[in-house]
Amino acid sequence: MNITRAHLEDWMRAYYFSAEIDIGSSGVENFSMAELRDLIGLNLEDLDVVKFDDSPSCGKQSMRQVIADRWGDGDPEKVLTTHGSSEVIFLIMNALLQAGDEVVVLNPCYHALRNIAESIGCHLREWNLRFEDQFVPDIADAKKLINAKTKMVVVNFPHNPTGATLTPEQQQELIDAVSEVNAYLVWDSAFSELVYDSAPLPDPVLTYERAISLGTLSKAYGLAGLRVGWCLAVPELLERFVHWRDYTTLYLSPLIEAIAERAIEKADVLRDVRLTRARKNLEILAHWVEQHRQFVEWVRPKGGVTSFVRMHGVDDIEEFCHRLGREQGVMVVPGSCFHNPEYARFGFGGPTADLEEGLARVSLQLNAGTAAHLVSQPQELMVGQKA
Repeated sequence: MNITRAHLEDWMRAYYFSAEIDIGSSGVENFSMAELRDLIGLNLEDLDVVKFDDSPSCGKQSMRQVIADRWGDGDPEKVLTTHGSSEVIFLIMNALLQAGDEVVVLNPCYHALRNIAESIGCHLREWNLRFEDQFVPDIADAKKLINAKTKMVVVNFPHNPTGATLTPEQQQELIDAVSEVNAYLVWDSAFSELVYDSAPLPDPVLTYERAISLGTLSKAYGLAGLRVGWCLAVPELLERFVHWRDYTTLYLSPLIEAIAERAIEKADVLRDVRLTRARKNLEILAHWVEQHRQFVEWVRPKGGVTSFVRMHGVDDIEEFCHRLGREQGVMVVPGSCFHNPEYARFGFGGPTADLEEGLARVSLQLNAGTAAHLVSQPQELMVGQKA
């Protein structure tokens, strides 16, 4: 299989580690070990007992249990722990899909949720989220795409990069449509607990046997560097995923499991710290957008910590984002990484001071671009504009 290039990861490699300010990422600020130990009550003695043995393929039983208790139905046999949600996406699609299968995917969407299926040779049917509809997912559109040939429907709500989500009624309508054709529903819930005006949606695995839900400590809980993810599904499906895992990562480190298990037990604490900041940062971003209406427009996110901002007066948004990185030391992700080049992804999950300074530098770049554009115009046009 020649796998499709991950343009988002190319961009992150270019700027994530070198940019002075990151206002393009999709997660909250990551905790230090000292912060984490303080917040969840983790002592060095808790780690001293860790023995560096192999771990079970599906994960340490006690860790599977805390995941099942928080997000599942309490049955640890329905839990598989993985190296982030990226690994489980790879396992799911390679275990369940074949060339020629029809797969419904969102547009725009996180690259792994579509590119792996595309690389396998699946036929992708795009469920478009449109700016003109305030990025509100249209279930009627989804139903037109889902048919007897549909093998899998892949979604993530709250959505990366738009911040859109479903109502519980829309979610159930989608589950019903998928179940009618006996397709798999892959539900990426990385941002499920980062919501602003509603309660988190229930997990589809609680009501639909062919649902597979994904989770991660990376986005809402500030622990991206742990590389811990999981999926919830019936044991028969997990067995198929493990077959593929036997040729990749095998299992998680017992040290990582020890830290992650305690973090999941205290997940509310970690989430609340970062959600409080995200609410504040969202208002800062909203004010900035309002002050820059000549350049940008947006749909206010309902969840997650990203906004897909439509930009005006910028001829090449990808090049604009390159200049932001090179000249202003600011990382913003161009919409071309999501097959939508007229947008840019702004992230507001980081430190408030970074967001404010980063947005100020974006303003400078926008104004500089406008000035350069005016200088390049014929003199009479410039005079006319001033009049």
